[in-house]
Amino acid sequence: MQQNDISAVIYMAPTVMVAVYMALVSPACAAEPIVIGAYRPMTGAVATYDQMGWTGISVAKKMEPTVLGRPIALKLVDTRSDKVEAENAVSRLIEKENAVAIIGEMISGNTLAGADHAERSGIPMVSPTATNPIVTQNRKFIFRVCFIDPDQGRIAAKLAKEQLKAKTAAIIFDISQDYCVALAAFFRREFKKRGGKIVSETKFKTGDTDFTPQLSSIKRAKPDVIYAPIYYTECALMAKQAREQGMNMPILSGDRAQAPELIKRGGKAVEDVYLTTHFHKAAINTERGKKFQQVFEKQTGKELSAFDAMGADAYFIIVDAIRRAGTADSGKIRDALASTKDFGGVSGKITLKPDGNAIKSMVINRVKDGKFEYVTTIDP
Repeated sequence: MQQNDISAVIYMAPTVMVAVYMALVSPACAAEPIVIGAYRPMTGAVATYDQMGWTGISVAKKMEPTVLGRPIALKLVDTRSDKVEAENAVSRLIEKENAVAIIGEMISGNTLAGADHAERSGIPMVSPTATNPIVTQNRKFIFRVCFIDPDQGRIAAKLAKEQLKAKTAAIIFDISQDYCVALAAFFRREFKKRGGKIVSETKFKTGDTDFTPQLSSIKRAKPDVIYAPIYYTECALMAKQAREQGMNMPILSGDRAQAPELIKRGGKAVEDVYLTTHFHKAAINTERGKKFQQVFEKQTGKELSAFDAMGADAYFIIVDAIRRAGTADSGKIRDALASTKDFGGVSGKITLKPDGNAIKSMVINRVKDGKFEYVTTIDP
């Protein structure tokens, strides 16, 4: 409409003005938006994860922009990869943005920092990849669409024993990160239970770049496999230094190592690094997953990653719960989430238990020829 046309509307008779205004307002604009919040590490130490995860959420929102005949308003707050900022972000989403549900953080520590506020406020939260068991413990409104660390550690031990035929293992982990400490403990217990022997256990702190002392200890122990449940930056550095010392045994890691930076930083040293993780596009087995992959890769020009898929699943499963609840009431959305069964997500079928944990498959990948290669899927 040109400026002259706007002026003409202004000077119309009141009844005509109302008619014209109503004709110009679309039903989607007239309906009050349903607000879904998201608090994410868009900057800071673990921003790489959410630069992937947020893209997945954004594409999912474009695929399903409305629910119950109302537009969805997706509100994002950056946590700066910080626990205090994460708690503040949840407070803002609830009290200022009026979110009826929230997509949780990518990492467990920051999800936990905001979980108590959401719980007290009665606002359901769904984390894409917070794997620490404590995240949902004794909480009614906190959910996740990923497996938990005990399962990841157990499967890693099974993989080491059965597929890699390892009788002995060395563990190296970041003592500063709850995620790393937990996975090391669960692997240790399961590997011993299966008859394996832990011949070396070494630790470091976030930010360390020289792993010579730890690797010297591991080299002397001569393990069949190294279990390194650590983040991609340290995993790449550790692998390079291990190979430089002539240690060519398989390296096993977890979902936090599956980022493109692992390969960029590690190069040939991370070839044949195995990962217990959430997703590989070769394992997609749902209609939503196939459709999402097509839309995602067309819109972004990028290969679909595990964190994009998990972010999308958190969004889709919240929208599905709102649809089944038939209302934007947070309490009823929570009840719908707790009754989710065999939801066809991007990363596979997902069932949410009343305790907030997910029943779903785990994917095993490895680095091969500079790419993440699909190995197998292990069902729950």
